[in-house]
Amino acid sequence: MTIFDLILIGLYLLGMVWIGFYFKKKVTKTTDYYLAGRSLNYFVIMATVCASIIGGGAMIGRGGVTYSQGAVAIMLGLPYLIGMYVFSGISGRIQKIGVLNDITSIPDLMEYRFGTKVKYLTAFLIAFTMMATVGTQITATATLIKTIGGFSYETGAWIAVIIFVSYTAVSGLFGVVYTDVAQFIILMLFMYILLPIIALVKVGGVSTMIQSVPNEMLSIKPSSEIIGWIFTNLVFTLAGAEMWQRAFAAKSPKDAKRGMILGNTVYAYTIIITLVIGLSAYILLPNVVNDYGAADAAIPALVIHLLPVGITGLTIASLFAVLMSSADTYLLISVQTLLRDILKPLWPNIEDKKELFYSRVVTVLLGFGALIIALYIRQAYKALMFAWTFYAASLGLPAFAALYWKKATKEGITAGIIVGFVTSIVWKLVGSPFGVGAALPGSILCGLALILVTHATYKEENPTPFPHLSSLEKVDCKD
Repeated sequence: MTIFDLILIGLYLLGMVWIGFYFKKKVTKTTDYYLAGRSLNYFVIMATVCASIIGGGAMIGRGGVTYSQGAVAIMLGLPYLIGMYVFSGISGRIQKIGVLNDITSIPDLMEYRFGTKVKYLTAFLIAFTMMATVGTQITATATLIKTIGGFSYETGAWIAVIIFVSYTAVSGLFGVVYTDVAQFIILMLFMYILLPIIALVKVGGVSTMIQSVPNEMLSIKPSSEIIGWIFTNLVFTLAGAEMWQRAFAAKSPKDAKRGMILGNTVYAYTIIITLVIGLSAYILLPNVVNDYGAADAAIPALVIHLLPVGITGLTIASLFAVLMSSADTYLLISVQTLLRDILKPLWPNIEDKKELFYSRVVTVLLGFGALIIALYIRQAYKALMFAWTFYAASLGLPAFAALYWKKATKEGITAGIIVGFVTSIVWKLVGSPFGVGAALPGSILCGLALILVTHATYKEENPTPFPHLSSLEKVDCKD
């Protein structure tokens, strides 16, 4: 890394912080802080969705899996891709329900339908999972800083959390989504267009790349661990709080659906490109693990060794874009859940300005909570799966049921969440029998408990409330 490259990276980071401070003036109430005033059009949705999906786990983590295990890493991206197309189909419904019923989050929906206790149960799961996911982004960013600058992992983690917290605390979702737009453009240009072209030229083309790696690296037969991760990714998308937030923040149902589909389609392209970059690193840099301590360093190391001065700095900046765009998203979700869904009911008469102030304070506190997680779990993809497994098993199917199943009962939803959570923990503690990941048995038993208990407790004369889907319906209900 040259001084010129480092200056470019520094200017980029300052630019992202500047965007955050620029949009501070738009934040006058908590709805602005958490939902950007429900003003996002489909292009902004597309950019922020894609930038958020391609996080530390997807780029740094999956790049590391490609470097160490080969083409099987594709299997980690496909379930999330499929799940996100399913979610795209329901995102318009989420936006409409949010606007017509003043619902801003999954816990809000749970409270509307099933009461306060279910809301709290859901909120605690989301708050911890989102904070742990921020820890994943800190893990990957610390690895990146260590690789490019020679800092210790711990120093890199501290630098990362300070950057993430600064502009997120100032401007909330306005700052998050519009930094995502800038990050999306830089990311696609340098990381997903320029780098793979140069890497393939250096390797000698696709055919030479295929011939240069062992046959087992081209197999897509997943290990039992990866099978567990695949199912976790698939179920997680149904209750991914960050995507629900984007849908709630969309200007219209059409903007929500179109933006989600476009963002996910760009993500499909990045899955293939990450495979190309990871295999290129395997060929060109065979000693990454010895030199940098982890396979997760493969893509940053490839950038440093392969690209010319100036382009290196811009591409490393795009790597920071990958991580920042995910970290700020999950951090904001964690703050929203902890403050609005868990703590605010204790202060029902709190003024909006005070709530906004406390939102910023909690943003800082949760950022440093994520730092603690990052200091103990230092492999990006494993850290991500740690954060998602219990969440997917306990909340994936209940969230979908809350959105669509009118007969779902409070008892059924509660049973599903608890059974899914307990099953996934026990499954982990006993060492994942048969090599099956905890999310699969957790989700199966969660679904069974949800259905059986709902049928046992459903009363046709006293169904749970169901959100209005049209303004006319809302008027009729008032009458």
